[in-house]
Amino acid sequence: MGDPCLRPRLLATAGPLKDSTIPLPDGEVTLGREPSNAVPVIDPSVSRKHCLVRREEDGRFQIRDLASRNGTLVNGAAVKEHWLHHGDEIAVGDSVFLFLLEDDDAAPASGRVEFDDTQPPAETKVIHPKEVLYLQPDRLLRELPASSPVARNLSALLKISRVVHAIRDLEELQAQLLDLIFEVVPAGRGAILLAEAGAQEFNSLYARTRTAGQPQLVRVSRTVARQAMKDNVAILSVDVPASGQLRNVESLATAEVRSLLCVPLTVFQRVIGCIYLDSTKPCTRLQEDHLQLMAAIAGISAVALDNARRLQWLEQENERLTLEASQDQSLVGEGACMKEIFQFVGKVAPTNSTVLIEGESGTGKELAARALHRNSPRSAKPFVAINCAAIPESLLESDLFGHERGAFTGAVSQKKGRLEVADGGVVFLDEIGELAPALQVKLLRVLQEREFERVGGTHPIQVDIRLIAATNRDLNEAVRKGEFRQDLYYRLAVVKLTMPALRERKEDIPMLTRHFVQKYAKRCNVKAKPVSREAMAALVNYDWPGNVRELENAIERALVLGSSDTLLPEDLPESLLEQAPAEEMTEGKYHAGVKELKRQLILNAVEQTQGNYVEAAAVLGVHPNYLHRLIRNLELKDLLQETLRGRAKEAPRGKLAV
Repeated sequence: MGDPCLRPRLLATAGPLKDSTIPLPDGEVTLGREPSNAVPVIDPSVSRKHCLVRREEDGRFQIRDLASRNGTLVNGAAVKEHWLHHGDEIAVGDSVFLFLLEDDDAAPASGRVEFDDTQPPAETKVIHPKEVLYLQPDRLLRELPASSPVARNLSALLKISRVVHAIRDLEELQAQLLDLIFEVVPAGRGAILLAEAGAQEFNSLYARTRTAGQPQLVRVSRTVARQAMKDNVAILSVDVPASGQLRNVESLATAEVRSLLCVPLTVFQRVIGCIYLDSTKPCTRLQEDHLQLMAAIAGISAVALDNARRLQWLEQENERLTLEASQDQSLVGEGACMKEIFQFVGKVAPTNSTVLIEGESGTGKELAARALHRNSPRSAKPFVAINCAAIPESLLESDLFGHERGAFTGAVSQKKGRLEVADGGVVFLDEIGELAPALQVKLLRVLQEREFERVGGTHPIQVDIRLIAATNRDLNEAVRKGEFRQDLYYRLAVVKLTMPALRERKEDIPMLTRHFVQKYAKRCNVKAKPVSREAMAALVNYDWPGNVRELENAIERALVLGSSDTLLPEDLPESLLEQAPAEEMTEGKYHAGVKELKRQLILNAVEQTQGNYVEAAAVLGVHPNYLHRLIRNLELKDLLQETLRGRAKEAPRGKLAV
């Protein structure tokens, strides 16, 4: 066995499991898209069984690719089998993991913030920005006797100024800033709290402790933090145990907190947050000199923190907009059905009503939801789409509501859920009929109260969202069977829209075809081609069980595989050509001949096997299911039965297997 002090694990740095830590036990651990894997990765670029990591008896670890579609990469190189070492980077599809064996104690771990609503102590010191000594150069020069610590503090300020303005990543900036603060201020714990201008709740919390090791709880007085931000003043409590109300706070007494301070972060007259510190050492309590220094540190780091936060938001927004721009979001059609859809969107989009979109798979339910968002007052805010059937139930709750650090194994940091990310915008819940009963209850509360709690959280989070849901199931029937909550159904079905199947609006097929030709010609880097009359006739005559999505796939296939300057019937999938032509349309000699040859081959094979379809399929070299589909599409069922009855009369003593 290996060293018991080692802690083998995979740390996800990119992909659906980002920021998760997966412990590696003895034996084998498989990664793949199927839920049956020890590490399920919901990522279309990952194969069902992608790779496995095996721990050998000597404690070493080996990774082996399981004939995956996109391969397994270690440190950028494709591998079949590879011995892993501490720090190796493993790429599986679009997901990236770090293989870790050793604990890195060099940097203190991020802590967790918990607020305390107790009133601040009466014995507090308050200073205004104009009173901060380190922001007044003339006065500072007069305060520099040889024994003054001001020179040391000025050196620290210069160092902090150089460091904080050279870091762009928000988390790294906060970590470096607290580390530098711990060098000059005898605080044991610190937190940086950021909020939008004028907001009462913080949207970014970061905490650290002076000592390295496991994350610790950093209890922050919510009242002190709010007062510092509201009044734009720095606050110091020198002796917490001797203060009035803070002395009775059990958590502070248990942690033996002796002193605390809080300074606001101000950018262009806007308070964007605060820095909070406390100390547990009786002999090194926080003093007024530390308050002066921290007010100056806040003054020079506030802009850097604000810029890093805005850059983080811009990068996330750019990623979201790029993804949306890469998707085609237009509803196409000019028939009566689509005119009703457009009228519906025009009436409902400006409102905040919850909408339930029903319809078969592939009819464009998400496109309708995006049209509602695009034409609403929320169009500048996020559109967050969630497929309730594509994410396992165990992950969906965290994906929807987010989680607090330490809420479950692998929750190494706080994570915002999709509902929180969509604040101010629209949440689109696709396949809502597949939502688990436990999550139906939580979603009902969101619809009623517009609030929820993160997994492992204790404080409700308010959100301003519009909910649009979609389903291809009959929810009324699901309610009757007890598979879907009736109260949730009524909350969702405030306004209902039914997307028509493509067979119900065949007049739109020519327009849709031209639209997809242009779309995929550009996307696949091929020349756009006109559609021949015979090919268009086949497209219009087909029933399209897969609806618009099936038509889209058929056009893309025809563009890529077609060899002439025109899209011809032979470029289309076979299932379209097997359909009988419409009465008013003539069929080309070639396709009519091919179809007649298929009919004759099937008749001969079924006669040869005396009506046994399984054996007939074997004779033809096709799957029995495909044979049944051919018989249905070529309208051979009645003819085969008549032929078999005739053979039965000719050979009464024989036995036919029909």
